[in-house]
Amino acid sequence: MVTVDAILLAGGRGSRVGGAVKPLFEVGGATLLSAAVTAVRRAGARRVVVVAPVLDEALDVTWVREDPPYGGPVAAVVAALREVDADDLYVLACDTVAPADVMSRLAAPLAPGVDGMCLDDGRRQWLMGRYRAAAVREAASTLPAAGRDASMRALLGGLEVASIAVDADLTRDVDTWDDLREARGGAMTESRTLPPEALDDWSAALAQRFGLTRGDIPVSLILDLARDVANGVARPAAPLSAFVAGLVAGRAGGSPADTEKAVAAVVEMARDWENR
Repeated sequence: MVTVDAILLAGGRGSRVGGAVKPLFEVGGATLLSAAVTAVRRAGARRVVVVAPVLDEALDVTWVREDPPYGGPVAAVVAALREVDADDLYVLACDTVAPADVMSRLAAPLAPGVDGMCLDDGRRQWLMGRYRAAAVREAASTLPAAGRDASMRALLGGLEVASIAVDADLTRDVDTWDDLREARGGAMTESRTLPPEALDDWSAALAQRFGLTRGDIPVSLILDLARDVANGVARPAAPLSAFVAGLVAGRAGGSPADTEKAVAAVVEMARDWENR
């Protein structure tokens, strides 16, 4: 019997959503990450490897990171290969809106003579596919720098990959706040995940309440800190780190320069945390 493991990619920068952690966006009552894990499990995956910092400790998955982080999807796949030993591999991006529907198209065994199959909505969706592990390993072995900054076509384009024609609605993902709003049926009030601009009114209210100026609340700086700490340490560490940075800055005098210095120190710690 053919065995299958799953590689889920969840460690991107989220640059088009202000550095927010996209796999933790909630759609339909579940995070995109947990929905993806459930989908690949139901499609028969024995082992699930998520390439990302630990985002949800409750999930029964193996967490790995590419080294250095943010090396792109190919580097993520290569990093995960050492954790899987099945005959086939599911490869799925964790910003997919409908992972259960995607996996329903990939659950059938691969046909003889092919190295894999992936969805095709007019473009090959390499990150919605099923591939023979041996073929992927051989292709990965030829890439320089462990696949860093390589395209998925560079990894898989030389393989015999069958296309599964689907409507573009099936392959929707969340790249922007508009994508998230559409995935939620046009409403974002059901979740506490908000774009940075939505913090303007709140920061203005805080400034008024405590006699501060708008310049006293460096929203973008703090959001960047929260992103880096969530990615480098763990999501719950972000508010704790913001508090500590504020405390340190206050003790140093509380100037904007003091705040920037404290935030920079925390960010530096977070980026080196996994290498401690």
